Amino acid sequence: MNTGAKVALASVAALVLAVGIELAYIHHRNVKDATDPAPNATAAATPKLDPDDLVFSPKKHPDSLKDERELIGHTIWVSAGDQMDYYKATGKHADYAHPVGTLYGATPLLIKDVFEQMPPTTGRPVARITAGQRHVLLAFTMPDSSDPKQLYAVPVGHYLDGGYEFLTDDIFFYEDPHKLYSHWPADAWAHIEKHEAAPGMTENQVMMALGQTLDWHGSKVGDRSITYNNGGHPVTVTFEHGKATKVQG
Repeated sequence: MNTGAKVALASVAALVLAVGIELAYIHHRNVKDATDPAPNATAAATPKLDPDDLVFSPKKHPDSLKDERELIGHTIWVSAGDQMDYYKATGKHADYAHPVGTLYGATPLLIKDVFEQMPPTTGRPVARITAGQRHVLLAFTMPDSSDPKQLYAVPVGHYLDGGYEFLTDDIFFYEDPHKLYSHWPADAWAHIEKHEAAPGMTENQVMMALGQTLDWHGSKVGDRSITYNNGGHPVTVTFEHGKATKVQG
């Protein structure tokens, strides 16, 4: 596979990686803050881990169409919110000319099919998943939407030079995030399901609600402001002591 294609396909992986680095940084700071002794302390403080750091989301590591087709009939949930456009689908064809919108975090998708299609060579359809020789798409319905029978599709990988590359593991949860993050309070989940931020939410909760396309203003986790793209409707949230205190936008 040529280097240019790999770099292009990795565009969404780079975004997800950036978020992964940030989450790793959150973990590092949480552990560091919990374990650093107070001035003149004679004994080390007991480590206090954020329960989010203990969440394990399984991966499937697909590398063939057969692997992807194992998702048919199953529900998956969006992890990489505000990154992937989706399209209406008819049979084995996605209407790339008319995106419906952007997938938000924790949205459940019922997978109906896996198919391949030639995408355009430029534009939003190849902004996250490079064209390759053809795209691989998941066809799905949205059980929680106003039209749960409508069929949609989202690209998740491509075929090039005799092989497939997929980003399914980086884009989706294979387990219900409500269970993975069952320690989050009901009011936080209520805001997440409305794709909105509210005072009292943590950085991770707001990111699940508004998406992973964001800019950080400050480096201290839990004490800074963050601007979320929010599907082209930017929202800036100010955090103090780990909780949102102000939502603007």
